[in-house]
Amino acid sequence: MAGLPEQDAFVERHIGPSSAELEEMLKLFGCHSLDEFSAEVLPPDISIRKPLPGFKALSEWGALRVLRGIASKNRLFRSFIGLGYYGSLTPAVIQRNILENPGWYTPYTPYQAEISQGRLEALLNFQTMVADLTALPVANASLLDEGTAAAEAMHLALSRAPHGAKTFLVAENCHPQTIGVVQTRAEALGVKVVLSAPRAFSLNGDVFGVLVQYPASDGVIDDYRALAEQAHGVGALLAVATDLLALCLLKPPGEWGADIALGSTQRFGVPLGYGGPHAAFFAVGEEFKRLMPGRLVGVSRDSAGNPALRLALQTREQHIRREKATSNICTAQVLPAIMAAMFAVYHGPLGLSRIAKRIHGLTCLLAENLESRGYKLKSADFFDTIRVEIPVDLLEGVRKRARKQKINLRYFPGGGIGISLDETASEKDIADLIWVVSAEKTPRLEIGDVKERLPRGLVRESPFLSAPVFNRYHSESEFLRYLKRLEAKDLSLTHSMIPLGSCTMKLNSSAAMSPITWAEFSALHPFVPLEQARGYQRLFKDLEEKLKQLTGFKAVSLQPNSGAQGELTGLLVIRAYHESRLQPERRICLIPRSAHGTNPASAAMAGLEVVVVECDAAGNIDLSDLKRKIAQHGPHLAALMITYPSTHGVFEERIKEICVLVHEAGAQVYMDGANLNALIGLCRPYDLGADVCHINLHKTFSMPHGGGGPGMGPIAVRSHLAPFLPAHPLLDLKQAQGIGPVSAAPWGSAGILPISWVYINMMGSEGLKRASQVAILNANYIAKRLAGSYPVLYRGGGGFVAHECILDLRPMEQSAGVKVEDVAKRLMDYGFHAPTVSWPVAGTMMVEPTESESKEELDRFCDAMLLIAQEIKDIEQGKADRNDNPLKNAPHTSLSVCAAEWRHAYSREQAAFPAPWVKERKFWPPAGRIDNVYGDKNLVCVWAGGRNCV
Repeated sequence: MAGLPEQDAFVERHIGPSSAELEEMLKLFGCHSLDEFSAEVLPPDISIRKPLPGFKALSEWGALRVLRGIASKNRLFRSFIGLGYYGSLTPAVIQRNILENPGWYTPYTPYQAEISQGRLEALLNFQTMVADLTALPVANASLLDEGTAAAEAMHLALSRAPHGAKTFLVAENCHPQTIGVVQTRAEALGVKVVLSAPRAFSLNGDVFGVLVQYPASDGVIDDYRALAEQAHGVGALLAVATDLLALCLLKPPGEWGADIALGSTQRFGVPLGYGGPHAAFFAVGEEFKRLMPGRLVGVSRDSAGNPALRLALQTREQHIRREKATSNICTAQVLPAIMAAMFAVYHGPLGLSRIAKRIHGLTCLLAENLESRGYKLKSADFFDTIRVEIPVDLLEGVRKRARKQKINLRYFPGGGIGISLDETASEKDIADLIWVVSAEKTPRLEIGDVKERLPRGLVRESPFLSAPVFNRYHSESEFLRYLKRLEAKDLSLTHSMIPLGSCTMKLNSSAAMSPITWAEFSALHPFVPLEQARGYQRLFKDLEEKLKQLTGFKAVSLQPNSGAQGELTGLLVIRAYHESRLQPERRICLIPRSAHGTNPASAAMAGLEVVVVECDAAGNIDLSDLKRKIAQHGPHLAALMITYPSTHGVFEERIKEICVLVHEAGAQVYMDGANLNALIGLCRPYDLGADVCHINLHKTFSMPHGGGGPGMGPIAVRSHLAPFLPAHPLLDLKQAQGIGPVSAAPWGSAGILPISWVYINMMGSEGLKRASQVAILNANYIAKRLAGSYPVLYRGGGGFVAHECILDLRPMEQSAGVKVEDVAKRLMDYGFHAPTVSWPVAGTMMVEPTESESKEELDRFCDAMLLIAQEIKDIEQGKADRNDNPLKNAPHTSLSVCAAEWRHAYSREQAAFPAPWVKERKFWPPAGRIDNVYGDKNLVCVWAGGRNCV
C-alpha cells in the first residue's frame, strides 16, 4: 500500500489563485515560477541570498492540537485582583453573533460610510452609553486601553496648557499601570509628573492638568468637587479615570466638574484575555471636541435627506495634521467597543443597575463579615473593591490559603490585600474569601439586606441610557434581529474583496480565530502570577522567535497594541539609546513626504522634531535631499523613518544605501512595517539595514481588522536596542534600561495573539514566502489589467509594483469632471469597497489585493473598474451628462431605485445592476452619498434621548 496521503495544507486554502491560475498570471509577465517572478520584481541586492532555517507548516487540526497543549499550561484561578480588569459574562448572543462572526470582525475602518452604517450605528450606541454614564456631552468611538487613554488626556490638557505650564498631577491611588504609561509618555514631552495623595496636591500656575481615579484603585471613593474648582482656578483640566459600571450608582464626573472622563469598558461583556483587547472610553466637555483623540461618529444626512452616520471632524486626524496632531491614534478597539455597547443595549439601564447593585451588595456582604471578625478596611465607602489591613505576620497564611483555594488577590507593597468583585462573583466566593482572609469557615451566606456603602452626596440621581435603543431589545429574539439588521448594512470580506492599499485585508481563517474564545486564553487576568500563565509565556516565546527569524532582528516586544503605538515605542527606544550614549541632543527625525500620517505624529509625541525629506518624480526618497538634510542636522539627527516597500507601492532600489547614510551620521533607521507582508520570506528588514521595525500583526499575520480595531504592533529591534524595550511596573520583564510601559497590560492585547500564532504555524516559512510572492503577483496583475484605463502612478525597476499599486484618476477630473470620490462611491453599486482614496497622493486610488483573493475575484474587481472607465468615457464623449450620471449620483440605494419617480437620464438597471454578477449577489448600500460638511457643521454624536452635543 502506498503511503498515506498528507492532510490538506492550509496554505492552499489561504492562497486565492489556484496553481493553474498562478501559471496563467505568471505567463503575462513572461515568468515560469513565483521565484522567477520575485527575482524580476525585487532589487537583486535585497533578496535573501541563502536559505534560512525554516519551520514546517502544520495542518489546521495539527496547529490547533499543539495550541491546545500550550493553552492547557495556563491555570485558571478565581481572580479578585481588580486593577481595572474584571471577570465578565459575555452574553452568548453577543459572542456568537459579533465576536465569532466575520460579518462583524472582517470589515474595514468606516471611511466609506455609506457601506458602514451598521457598525457606525453600533459605535454611536457606544458613544451615547459613555456620554450618558459619564455625564459629559462628547465621547469618542473608543481608544486602545485605559492607560493610554489617560496619557491621551494628559496630551489634551497639555495642548490647552497656560504658557509654560509643564506639571501634571497624578493621584497615587490611580492604577499602577496607568501611572506607568502616563510617566512614559510624559518623559518624552518634557512633562513633570507629580505623584501624591489628591488631598496633598499643590495647584499652581505650572500645573496644566490633574488625573484622579474614581473609585480609586484601592476602592476609595473621594469627593473631588473642591479639587475640580481648584484646578480650574489655575487654568488646569481635571481628568477622571473611572468605571462605567460604578457610574450606574455613583454621581458621574460630568456632574461635579470633570473636564475629561476615561476608562475601560472591559467589564461590559468583554473577556479578560490576559490584558486585552479592551475598548477604552474617552469623554470630554463640549469645548474640547476638536482636540479629542481617536474617532468620533456623527449624524449627518445623505443625498436623499435621510439621517446617515459617518466619522465626524476628520480634520483632527493625524493623516491631515501630521506632526501637529495631538494624537497618533489611527485604529481603535471597534470590535470590543461594539461588544460593550451591545452589552448595554441587551441589558438596558435597569439591567446594568441590577448588575452593579449585585456586585456592590456582595462587596458589602464581604466587608461586613470581615469587619465583624475584627479586620479593618481602608475605607468605609466603596463600590466593588476593598483594601483589608492584614498584619504582616498573618499575610503568609493568607497567601497559602489563597493558593489552596485557587484564588488570586492583590497584595499591596506596603501591606494589606485588595479584593475586587465582579459580575461572575457569587455567595460561595464570599464564603471562600472570608476563609482565605480569616481561616474561619462561615455558615451559608446570602446577600439579604446588607447596608449600602456608597458615600453620601455621591450617589447617582440622574437617569441614563434613556435613548430608545437601550430600552427595546431585551428579549434575545429582538436583540438578535437588531444585530442582524446592523450587520446587513456593512460590506465585509464575506461579500467581496476589500482592495485597500496599505491595509492588507486578507483572509482571517476560522481556524486561527477559534482559540481566542478558549477559556484558557480568554479568562486569564493580566496580573496573575507568571506560573499561572505558562501557556501564554510559551506562546509569546514561540511567536517572538518566529518573528525574529522572519525579520532578522534579535529581540521583540509584544507590548504595543497598535501599529501607531509600535511606531511611538520604537522611537522612544531609539531616544533612550541615544541618551544612554550621552547624546540627548539627537532629536531630529527625518520622515519622507510620502510617509504614513501616523509617522510624523508619532515622532512629535516621542519628543522629536520632524524634518521632511522630499521624494523624486518616481516616488522614491530624493537622495540628494536626504544627504542635504543629514548634513544640515548631523549631530542632532536621531532617526529616519521609512516604509518598505515604500508608501508609493514600490521597492526602492537604494534602500541599503539610505540606511548606510543614516548610520554614518550616528542615527538609527526606523522601518514602518505596514508593508511587511510584501517582504516575509523574500528579504528581511534587518538585512536592509533597519534598526527597529514595528510589525502589524493585524495586517501581515492575518488578524482581522474588526471594523477599525483591534490590532497589534509589536516591535523588533537589533541587539543594541534590546535593553531599552518596554518594561512594566507590575511584572518583572527584565529590562533594567527599558523605557516605561506603553500599554496598560504587559503584553498588550495578548488575547488575540493566538490568531497570528496559528496563522504563522499553519503557513510555515515556505507558505509565508509564497503569500508574499502571490500578494506581489496579484498587485501586478491588477496593475497590468487596468493600466490602459487608469495610469499606474509609480513603478519600480523593470516596471513592476510591489504588493499595491496607485492608480491615477486625476486626468478624469479634467476630462469628465469625475473625482476619485465619485469612483469610490460608484464601486459600491458594483458590490465593492473602494481602494484607499486620495492617499498618499490626492486624486488617486491605492489598490492592494492581498494573496488570499482568487483570480476570479481579481477579475471581477478589474471588470468593475473597467466598466466604470467606460462610464467616464461616456461622459467625455457627451453620451452622459457631466452632472447627472451614475458616478455623480452613486451610490444608489434600494429606496432610490424603487422610488415612484426616476428623473435620471440613465436607467434604473444601469444604476443598480451595472454588471452581470451584481444581479446574482447584490449588496445594497444602505445610505446615499453622505454630506460630511453638513454633519460637521451640525455635530450630533449621541442618540436623541441621550446627551446631545449640538
